[in-house]
Amino acid sequence: MSEALLEVRDLSVVFDGFRALDGVDLTVERGELRFLIGPNGAGKTTLIDVITGLTRPAGGSVRFEGRDLAGRKEHEIVRMGVGRTFQTSVVFEELTVLENLDLAASFRRPLWSLARRRRGVSDAVAAAMETTQLHALADRPAGVLSHGQRQWLEIGMLIAQGPRLLLLDEPVAGMSGEERQHTGELLTEIAKEHTVIVIEHDMEFLRRYASQVTVLHEGKVLVEGSVDEVRADPRVQEVYLGRTDDTFDPAVAGKTTASAGGGRMAGGPDAGTAIGEGVVAGPGAAGTGTMSGTAAGPVAGSAAAGEVK
Repeated sequence: MSEALLEVRDLSVVFDGFRALDGVDLTVERGELRFLIGPNGAGKTTLIDVITGLTRPAGGSVRFEGRDLAGRKEHEIVRMGVGRTFQTSVVFEELTVLENLDLAASFRRPLWSLARRRRGVSDAVAAAMETTQLHALADRPAGVLSHGQRQWLEIGMLIAQGPRLLLLDEPVAGMSGEERQHTGELLTEIAKEHTVIVIEHDMEFLRRYASQVTVLHEGKVLVEGSVDEVRADPRVQEVYLGRTDDTFDPAVAGKTTASAGGGRMAGGPDAGTAIGEGVVAGPGAAGTGTMSGTAAGPVAGSAAAGEVK
């Protein structure tokens, strides 16, 4: 049996007594297009933060290709082959699309190679351009790109770094229907040569493109399985809308706005909004800590106060 690409075991994160992750187990095989879903505060972004070294766990382990990620700095994990995007696109607006891709690819080149001007386009940049289909925009400044194009550029910048695991945080948020479709096709193509984990709230997008789904709730794994298995699970129905019936469809549930209170987050309840409208409806604060990365490095999950949303 081949070794899993990513193995998370009994992972816990605590922010000032608040347990953002509570004994999470997750196994992701090579070539998967895995979606992470769950109510606001379920622990999705916190889990990604731990995998990438932004947040330190209070307990448990994360292994990538059999190597323990404990104590490694963010840049070390990137060099090992793990890349991520955030909810807000981060590109260099003054640089062209090609220059952004080339700069991203340079992260994996030896320092001596950066001191001289290279001729032509590197194989890594060419591959990223081909995958994202941004050829026509190569000489255009990133600052004039549409929201969807900026997201594709950021994904291309990840690809140019040669990761084996891509972690994408809400890649289709704010996109038009046409942009969502293009992004789904892009992720399907990327998954042919990479492993992709996507945090997403768009249930219709998930239904069309996910190979496996993990549902988080209150910092724990609630359900794992195929899209159909997850949709049919009464626990998922209960978490999302506080109901159980055979006709429940999360993609349609976006027409219902559910509010939630009495959550576990310090500071008050967390209001849920419509599923399918970009934010998941559900009970309040269950564990997603969104931590701000700083040049000083990761924040210790056992001591730092995080913004949990």
